[in-house]
Amino acid sequence: MADDTGRVGRPREFDLDEALTAALQVFWAKGYEGASLADLTGAMGITKTSMYAAFGNKEELFRKVVALYTEGPASYGHRAMEESTAREVAEALLKGAARATTQIESPHGCLGVQGALTTSDSGSPARDLLVDWRNDGGSRLEERFQRAHTEGDLPAGEDPRRLATYIMTVAYGIAVQAATGRSEGELRGVADTALRAVDWTD
Repeated sequence: MADDTGRVGRPREFDLDEALTAALQVFWAKGYEGASLADLTGAMGITKTSMYAAFGNKEELFRKVVALYTEGPASYGHRAMEESTAREVAEALLKGAARATTQIESPHGCLGVQGALTTSDSGSPARDLLVDWRNDGGSRLEERFQRAHTEGDLPAGEDPRRLATYIMTVAYGIAVQAATGRSEGELRGVADTALRAVDWTD
């Protein structure tokens, strides 16, 4: 393939999507700082030079991984917002979390929760990225509950912001429990208990 100067470059010898998926698994299992360049390039099956050329530095690679995680394993969050009622939204979110964080083929827990909870100064961009990621999820849920409140789908006395914070707190707690080895069945039970704690109708 020729570039803008007419020179012919070597074709890339690896699949970008497969390499990025492999990097996701490493970051998911080890967190941002726990994942070394050797871990990443080893899993991706490429050299450091190839990684930098294709994905940028470690921080840039992590940003691409978070985007992939959002569109893939964590996509249940976006789908939950499309449910018809506020209760169905909450149920889809909590049970989606229970399912996504306990899959056999992936590390248990949530990349967005555990990926960069504790980092040094060098890891602060990754930490800030995930703080924004979690806050965005909470904001979208609050907006959805606000819509439900306006439409009369939530009791007049139910505060959308407080309810969104509660549901997100339970969802992230489910992810933490999944990382300790709790099963999907146990965590779906937690979701059911949390749902029963809310008065969804007048």
